[in-house]
Amino acid sequence: MNHDHTQHGVRPKGFWGSRYSIGLIVLGAIALYFLLTEHRAHFFAALPLLLLVACLLLHIFMHRGHGGHGSSKDGPHDGPPAAESSPPITPTGSTS
Repeated sequence: MNHDHTQHGVRPKGFWGSRYSIGLIVLGAIALYFLLTEHRAHFFAALPLLLLVACLLLHIFMHRGHGGHGSSKDGPHDGPPAAESSPPITPTGSTS
């Protein structure tokens, strides 16, 4: 009699749910520790460059949300209306 002992409807765990992923994370943490302790001067020297790269990437990904520059269908909306179209500002409470 052939009887199937596997559970139906249960998906097998992927790599990140296995015990090998824990070993990979531990080895990665050990490697990162030794990289930072042995090459601290190189790491701190690269921080300004990493900051610039982070700013560039943030700029690229943040502008993707609103369509970038100049892609508006109604026309450019660069800020408040021009100064000529606004009424003149008169000081209140001053004696002239």
